[in-house]
Amino acid sequence: MPRLSAASPLIHPDCEIAASQFGAYCEVGRGSRVFNSTFEDYAYCDRLADIANTTVGKFANIAALTRIGPTDHPWRNASQHHFLYRSRSYWDDVEEDAAFFACRESRRTVIGPDTWIGHGAIIKPEVTLGPGAIVASGAVVTKDVAPFMIVAGVPAVPLRARFLPRVAERLQALAWWDWSHERLRAALTDFRALEAEAFLERHGG
Repeated sequence: MPRLSAASPLIHPDCEIAASQFGAYCEVGRGSRVFNSTFEDYAYCDRLADIANTTVGKFANIAALTRIGPTDHPWRNASQHHFLYRSRSYWDDVEEDAAFFACRESRRTVIGPDTWIGHGAIIKPEVTLGPGAIVASGAVVTKDVAPFMIVAGVPAVPLRARFLPRVAERLQALAWWDWSHERLRAALTDFRALEAEAFLERHGG
């Protein structure tokens, strides 16, 4: 019997999950925190990932100790402290700052399909990673990343494209990440054995 299921995500122990949805064959690593986020089919994160206000695309690969969509503080105010917006923790006669939380939650991060985010990387709010992008370990991504681009550094900058433009365009046209579970299984041998261009020659795009 497969370890992962189409019916429900595999949530490892000690996770904190709130206001989030999961597609088929998803996995959340031990001790991770996922808030106000969506994992599309086959997406996973390894242990101790911290993901907020994010759409995680199909087949996204998120390594351990990553931070995606990190929440911000009110740095333009006289103070940056929690007491400004988590006020009920300090006084019983005042409400939390609902407008601040609504603004924070609206700043969505979008992780494209079949992306790979390396160990310890940080992806800032309102950043979009294109399909097939790679974020190197320890990178801090502050700007959008083009499809099939490899980025690294602090702040992250493009290193090189994974494929020639014509191959990248064909992969996006093929959009294999939208295939059925059965079609993926039928093509598994080719996914394993063929490089991208040869795979495209066999499967179109």
